[in-house]
Amino acid sequence: MRELQSPFYRSIKLKRDKVPSFGEFPFNLSAVKALEELTLHPNVTFVVGENGMGKSTLLEAIAVAMGFNAEGGSLNFNFTTYDSHSHLDDYLTVVRGTERPKDGFFLRAESFYNVASNIEEMDNEFAFGPKVIDSFGGKSLHEQSHGEAFFATFLNRFRGKGIYILDEPEAALSPLRQLSMVSRIHELVHDNSQFIIATHSPIIMSYPSAKIVELTEEGLQETSLEETNHYQIMKQFFDDRDRIMHHLLQP
Repeated sequence: MRELQSPFYRSIKLKRDKVPSFGEFPFNLSAVKALEELTLHPNVTFVVGENGMGKSTLLEAIAVAMGFNAEGGSLNFNFTTYDSHSHLDDYLTVVRGTERPKDGFFLRAESFYNVASNIEEMDNEFAFGPKVIDSFGGKSLHEQSHGEAFFATFLNRFRGKGIYILDEPEAALSPLRQLSMVSRIHELVHDNSQFIIATHSPIIMSYPSAKIVELTEEGLQETSLEETNHYQIMKQFFDDRDRIMHHLLQP
């Protein structure tokens, strides 16, 4: 697997001496309590774990610390539908590499509708000149299904030589589209791109030679695909579906 000669971002550090209290949100989240330094892979870093561990909160803070809008979009997006982000970004140090990305995007499933709406607002406000939607495939994102619009953004707007942060992209994608996403990630990696992805999908996290960081109650630990709870549960289910369903559906 080809790696970037110098990653755009090397690591994320928590300013632990600045934290007011590890007993209050968001510092009480497992993803944050044990965080000292998260070293990033030059190509793809997966952040995985059960719900409630703080994946999305941590990913959002990393994105904001890098200059992205909390609800998603490129560095040029600057809108707020509801100001709910945790300000964890104020306590993070982003360690850069020697190269600077030429592109970037923060893509999160839960607020993608807001990004699509903001694109339409910008295009309606400026009637003349190039349309923002042209960079997303040219068709209104609201006139497509959630999955189609999400994948069109990933396919068309991600231009390469960039830093891309994805929060649970599988929420909008079928298994087939997830496989297509893995293929597109590979194309972008070969075009000098770096990814940070929070996901529950064993399909997406199967991208080879990536770094997988699992969040547990004990903290952060690097692991392999086969050692993640996500992979093990899915494998157990398909290896012996009848037995598992029997236990689940007992009266």
